[in-house]
Amino acid sequence: MNPDATALFANRLLHWLLPCLLRATLRSATTVRTGEHLDRTRPPLAKDKTGVSEMIIEAAMFRQVLGNYPTGVAAITAMTAEGAPVGMVVGTFTSVSLNPPLVGFLPDKSSTTWPLIEAAGHFAVNVLASDQTELCRKLAGKGDKFSGVEFTVSRHGLPVLPNVIAAIECRIHSVTDAGDHYFVLGDVLGMEAKREGDPMLFFKGRYGGFANLE
Repeated sequence: MNPDATALFANRLLHWLLPCLLRATLRSATTVRTGEHLDRTRPPLAKDKTGVSEMIIEAAMFRQVLGNYPTGVAAITAMTAEGAPVGMVVGTFTSVSLNPPLVGFLPDKSSTTWPLIEAAGHFAVNVLASDQTELCRKLAGKGDKFSGVEFTVSRHGLPVLPNVIAAIECRIHSVTDAGDHYFVLGDVLGMEAKREGDPMLFFKGRYGGFANLE
């Protein structure tokens, strides 16, 4: 091939390759940008001990997703050694075991009331009704929670609130570390359904009641 023909062939080849290279470069840049965008919108991944990737859950997402699950509302009450009633509101009360009878709840580690209940060694679970919102907010607040609140003292020496749906008296069985909470198990010493009523529910940051779908 003579030099002129070689130069012409090379020129034509370059003329054909340049658009192809440009399109490939643009596709690669788009892919990188798209990938970077996805990385910013997806929560970062971490590997557990088995090597399986798992999502790192942010606190806001955790609250938002779990807020879609409604819970009952109960007041946990106890009596200090000085004979003063103490109480806190929880949405984590649950039945645990039938034999032996065990129930549980999860107080926040930052709670200032939980250490008083733990020191008492016993507690009562007061299942609140939907018409007890004012009582619930008072016991969930700060200061003297029992100011103006009536209660009776059970045979186990525990404060039981009036007009609750049910009262369950317990001895602390165990306290287990559970992240930023404790998991408290209670041996059931006595229990009583106090009245028929609509239970108080907590859903998406709001108090409500039960709706029968039948």
